[in-house]
Amino acid sequence: MPARFWLFAGFAVLYGICETMNGNWSEGLMTSHLGASTTEASLALTVFWVMVTAGRVLFAAVQRSFPTTRTYHLLPFVLAVAFVVVALLPSGAAAAGVVVFGVAGLGCSALLPLSISFGQAQLTTLSAMAAGGIIAFYQLGYGIAAFGAGPLQAAGVSLSALFGLTAVVALAMGGLSFVVARRHHALPHVHPRPSLAGIGGP
Repeated sequence: MPARFWLFAGFAVLYGICETMNGNWSEGLMTSHLGASTTEASLALTVFWVMVTAGRVLFAAVQRSFPTTRTYHLLPFVLAVAFVVVALLPSGAAAAGVVVFGVAGLGCSALLPLSISFGQAQLTTLSAMAAGGIIAFYQLGYGIAAFGAGPLQAAGVSLSALFGLTAVVALAMGGLSFVVARRHHALPHVHPRPSLAGIGGP
């Protein structure tokens, strides 16, 4: 793999951690930290995934007026803000938690498809292999968050603190986005080529 591939791999790991913290641990945060009912916690998770999907449609629709590189640079910081806000919400703010997880879903929405698309565009000699590699490293990030958050909680780290710490991961992803995709890398589309359009996400 060329050196540039590892930039995409690192971005995918960071993204996988951020997505999975929301997708796997939002319900736990809602019930343990925000005092939400199981119904409210399930609603927060549903809103998160709905906004992931809606965001992908939205950014595909506005890509002519809002370049793909700008989307790629903006969304990690939206995600970081969502992590900080949800970590700071007081007990009883279940409704606010649902809204913030919706914002987090928007922050996640186009990042994985764009990572694959940028990888295909920039690593043209091995685009199919690069796309598969990006997904593999995304899954590595998934595993880190899915199986690492539990032991950290058992060690005494609260789930709200973990969400706050994940904001740092999102900020690192935002910084890396400027290295992965510069202005001259802008794409005419958000989603990967048709053969890979079904990869990643719900």
